Amino acid sequence: MASAESPLTGGLASVQITAFAAYLREYGFAIGVDEVTDMLATASLLGLEQPKPVRFAWRSIACHSKQEWSQWNDLFDQFWFPQKVRGTVRVSGQTRPRRDLRAAVQDLREQLSTPPSSAPTSAQSSGMGAALQTGHADLPSTDAPRAMGGASRVDPLHDRSGSMWWPDEVTELQLLAKQIYRGLRPVRTRRLRHSRQVDRLDVRATLRQSASTGGALPLPVWRTPRVIPPRLFIFVDVSRSMESHAAFFLRVARAFVREADARVFVFHTKLVEVTPLLRRNSGRVQEKINAVTAGFGGGTRIASCLQSFADGEGRQGLTRGARIWIMSDGYDTDEPEHLQDAIRALRRSGGQVVWFHPTRTTARSEALTRAQTAIDAFLPLATLTDLRAGARRLM
Repeated sequence: MASAESPLTGGLASVQITAFAAYLREYGFAIGVDEVTDMLATASLLGLEQPKPVRFAWRSIACHSKQEWSQWNDLFDQFWFPQKVRGTVRVSGQTRPRRDLRAAVQDLREQLSTPPSSAPTSAQSSGMGAALQTGHADLPSTDAPRAMGGASRVDPLHDRSGSMWWPDEVTELQLLAKQIYRGLRPVRTRRLRHSRQVDRLDVRATLRQSASTGGALPLPVWRTPRVIPPRLFIFVDVSRSMESHAAFFLRVARAFVREADARVFVFHTKLVEVTPLLRRNSGRVQEKINAVTAGFGGGTRIASCLQSFADGEGRQGLTRGARIWIMSDGYDTDEPEHLQDAIRALRRSGGQVVWFHPTRTTARSEALTRAQTAIDAFLPLATLTDLRAGARRLM
């Protein structure tokens, strides 16, 4: 592809191929380090003078389904030959309305929308004052286009600044999620299952099994307690004070949705589940995450959101041994003592609560300071290095 027809040049080939793999990843392709290595090796063997053989060879490496196979030519041309597809219109013939990402985001915003509240109470004013002193207030700011504590000036469906992930980083995140989930201690239940290990003798099953030999040869049947993996619930703060961190938290949460079947909720003044949105593999993943985290408005009611879950779905969903991960800076406009009560309500079924803070130094609010006795662990989470360092404490 080094000819005049190709946009590739020798010195930039490896960089552009890696960027192309990241581009495919945004559209749901399962492109990891191995696929990128194979693509680089294929380009080296076939040469870059003619794009057609490389196009077909890469398709067999990158495509793993019929849908990816059908999308391949369009994505290949859009990345390598944008001048050929610019301004083209394709008619599909479909007349039914299509539910796209913007419609899904609009539904989320409608669920999270609340009427204007009255003047804050004294406790709320004190909480806001503490947030203002530490730079974590949920108030608009015009100092930066996208910064913690300010509204975004850019369209979340197209902004990728600071959110591009290389394939090796995505692969590392998935491997970390799988490692952490496998390390979680399983829950032993009272129900028994058949097992070859000598644990408990199932008398009835032994008699039925021995009946085949007329009772001459006893055939013991053993049973052992059934073990189930713990359930994982992740709550991500998407208020304005978390605007610069929520996208990374949702990236981490999505990895555990895929590896551990976790349930993910976002909150600011209300609580909404986004697990189905994060479970999808098609489309641009980062655009979905940016859209979920952007522009949901000010105000943070952590205690009210957690309490509503504990009183609702949590009564049946929070079983013994459940893991509850809260990702927030902890600045709450509810009464300071309410957060402790809400976390204790989450733990009443025997669950464990871990609080992830977006910075290395935990600047705890008054509500979070009061609730620290009810929280099992505080962990910083700003990079993949922090997640790797805290993996042992999560197991």
